[in-house]
Amino acid sequence: MTRLRGRLIVLQVLVIAMIVVLVVRLWQVQVVQGPRFVTVATETRTREVRVPALRGAILDSSGRPLVRNRTTLVVSVDRGRLERMPDGGDAVLRRLSAVLKVPLAKLKQEIRACGPGISRPCWPGSPYTPIPVANNVNPRAALQILERQEDFPGVTADIQALRDYPNGKDAAQLLGYLQPVTESELEKREGLKANYSGVDLTGRDGLERTYDSALRGTPGLRNVQVDRMGKVITVNQASDPVPGDVLVTSIDAKVQRIVEKSLDQAMQEVPRSDGAAGVVLDIKTGRVIAMASRPTYDPKVWTGGISEKDYRWLLSDKSGKPLVSRAIAGEYAPGSTFKISSVSAMIADGQPLHGTYQCPSSYNVEGRSYPNAGGMSLGAISLHEALVKSCDTVFYRAGYEEWLRDGGKTPKAKVKEPMPNMAKAYGFGKRTGIDLPGESAGRIPTRAWKLDLYNTTKSEMCKRAKIGYPEMKDQSRAAFAKRLANENCLEGMIFHAYEAVNLSIGQGDVLVTPLQLARAYAALLGDGQVRSPRVGWALMRPDGTLKKEIPVPVVGRLPVNDETRTYIRKALSEVPSDGTAAGAFRGFPMNVVKIGGKTGTAEVYGKEDTSWFASFAPADNPRLVTVVMVAQGGFGASTAAPAVRRIWEGIYGLGKGNDGKPLKPALPDGKPATRLPAISRETQ
Repeated sequence: MTRLRGRLIVLQVLVIAMIVVLVVRLWQVQVVQGPRFVTVATETRTREVRVPALRGAILDSSGRPLVRNRTTLVVSVDRGRLERMPDGGDAVLRRLSAVLKVPLAKLKQEIRACGPGISRPCWPGSPYTPIPVANNVNPRAALQILERQEDFPGVTADIQALRDYPNGKDAAQLLGYLQPVTESELEKREGLKANYSGVDLTGRDGLERTYDSALRGTPGLRNVQVDRMGKVITVNQASDPVPGDVLVTSIDAKVQRIVEKSLDQAMQEVPRSDGAAGVVLDIKTGRVIAMASRPTYDPKVWTGGISEKDYRWLLSDKSGKPLVSRAIAGEYAPGSTFKISSVSAMIADGQPLHGTYQCPSSYNVEGRSYPNAGGMSLGAISLHEALVKSCDTVFYRAGYEEWLRDGGKTPKAKVKEPMPNMAKAYGFGKRTGIDLPGESAGRIPTRAWKLDLYNTTKSEMCKRAKIGYPEMKDQSRAAFAKRLANENCLEGMIFHAYEAVNLSIGQGDVLVTPLQLARAYAALLGDGQVRSPRVGWALMRPDGTLKKEIPVPVVGRLPVNDETRTYIRKALSEVPSDGTAAGAFRGFPMNVVKIGGKTGTAEVYGKEDTSWFASFAPADNPRLVTVVMVAQGGFGASTAAPAVRRIWEGIYGLGKGNDGKPLKPALPDGKPATRLPAISRETQ
């Protein structure tokens, strides 16, 4: 009995202790920690929603839209929420498939994450972002989704803005495109995470990329309370989204259209051509008036997500990789258009501006004969005539003699290298710094460059000198490549005489972009200053007030005096009327607008020549520079020069169009816009 009573006492003590612990814990939860748990409970019913801002439009210099917005109904899916469902959201997707009339398999493809081995369509953006699966949705279908949220958890339908391109393919590479933001971008790109709404797209190329932060605007912030089904109970709006800035460019849409059409015609006339580019530059300001590249594509292919077929096509060799802008990323030997730099170097090195120079039919350099173009001999001529008639042998001699003065194969301790250094002063061999991504630097060969190249490639060249190139199907080409590898293995560190000779006429290892050439001519024909070109002119607020004008930086000055620059300009002014481009400009009304320029024909091993024409107008007081390059286009006078002529005719309204009617001038006085346009909501 005593033992039983003791056990009951112990049991009572345990029960009392448990009750005390429970009371204490209840007091802690309700009194001590009560406010914190209330806050936590409230937070579970509160969602922070970032409302995307309307992306700013991109306008031309007159306020005409190059890129604008259009609204559409978009259905999006929260993949994370579907994955937490017992069936992985399969039932929801089946119901959605029936409403949208989109195959279930396609919906599943749209929401899967892109990655190695995953072909498009797939989602390249953040996994925590609602994934758009359909746009331009029928309002009736959207209403079904919104009214039956219990059947479509994780699915939303709302009005979103999509990019619209009123000018079709015009300036596609220049404008760029949008794609979803990835997780890595959120972490790496400064300022992106703070202003990211969760459904924003980001600029991937062109102006969309460069001015992405300004165009995107600032998302709004809302705190919403939801029930257990995710339906909104109340909305507490903290801030409204701030629309992105409007980017006004220096592009003239009319001139851009003229350049695009002229390149198309050039490609049609020379079917073997695999690329072309055109640039129109304002000499006075350094701003880009037009820039086009071929092949091209329609940027609307990115709107709403790109298909695997279209994506592969854009990246394929068969399409010519149209995402690449030949105007800023294409590197080509410039041929005789480069001679403005060579003449400048000759005069700076002490040769007489008004001297007499021999123009034989060929010039011998260390036992090798270098012919003049067409084998012509002009005898004793001036530098003026050397430019007008494009005499190569005058420049061969100059390049070779400069090479000898630097020590030839055994260079002096301190070499002068007049031609390479002058080329660099013109801006060749380095990026222009234009406000577009993906620019190439080009190349100016020097003795230092040759030595660096040798140190980098020596082991591979010596290996190839032994085994050759068995993978090449063309035996003659393989044999040539093996001989070249052997030469580079033995003396690849030497800057040879033939390289100096080729440099003098813009051949060999010299590579430039069309934009670099246009900038060089603008510096020569303008005030002698080398500028970093700009496409963006100003950022304006949506209400039309100016936020920021985008300056054009001066990055250098030509070491060429005014007398020399005037001399070269006057010589080039005769090329379209009495020189190598006379045939292309036959019948052109020079009495109305006198055109100047320089043809270029650059040899390419295994391909047809690259056709160039660098031009300017008016010849006596230049305001615009126009450069056209046609890869595998043949002679500069036969392909590029006629293309440039068409551009000038369109700019000034000279001649007749294909319909037989007189052309209307794109720029009535030949001058681009000098004042920022007044913008309105309609343009955005």
